[in-house]
Amino acid sequence: MSHLRKVDHITYACAKGTIEKWAWFHIEVEGGTLINRIDDVQPEDPDSSMKIWCIDYGDFGIALVEGIDRRKQSQVTRFVERHGDHSCQHVAYDCHNLDRFRKHLLANGGHPRGAVLTRHDGFGLLKQLFAKGYAPGDPTEASFAEYVERPRGDDESLKITFSQGAGRGFYEQIENAFATGDDEPFIDFSKMPKNWRVPPPAPRR
Repeated sequence: MSHLRKVDHITYACAKGTIEKWAWFHIEVEGGTLINRIDDVQPEDPDSSMKIWCIDYGDFGIALVEGIDRRKQSQVTRFVERHGDHSCQHVAYDCHNLDRFRKHLLANGGHPRGAVLTRHDGFGLLKQLFAKGYAPGDPTEASFAEYVERPRGDDESLKITFSQGAGRGFYEQIENAFATGDDEPFIDFSKMPKNWRVPPPAPRR
C-alpha cells in the first residue's frame, strides 16, 4: 500500500534578485496563481533568512525561495551556489497518515531532519516532517524530501501547505543541522534486504 497520496508542492531555490522573474514565468507562462508572498520568514534573525513566494496550480503548488544574506550567508544562497538558479531544493509529498509513515520510515533506515512539526496554518491542523539530505554532506547544499499531512475535506484551500510557519520550520532545522555539523544522509541502505529484487511492473489501472 502506498503511504503517499500525491505531490503537495515543489520548492525551487532562486539566485539573488531572480525570484520575481521566476514568479512571472510560473504565473504568466504556466498559469499558476500567487497565493502567498512572504518577503522575510525570519525578520528578527540578524544572521540570515529567505523569501518564499507560493504559487498554486490546483492539485499541487510551487514555492520559490531566495536567500537573504545578513551577517552570514543564507542557506538558500549556498544551495544556489552549488546547484544553480531555480534548482529543485525539495519536493513535499502528501501522506495518508504521517505518523504511520514516520514509523515505517524509521524501521527502514530513514533519518528525518527532526520531529514532526504540528501547527495551525489558518486552514487547519498541518503536520510536517522534513528529511535529511539524500546525499551525505553539507545540509545546506543537499536536496531533501518533505512529508506532510493535513485534514481532508472538500475545501480546495486545504490542499497546499504554504505559510510563513512552513518556511520558518525547515529553515531553522537546516540551520541547526549546519551549525552542529550534521551531514548524515536520509537513507541508511544497509537496511535494504540482501535478497530484494525489483518487482515486475504492475498492470495499468
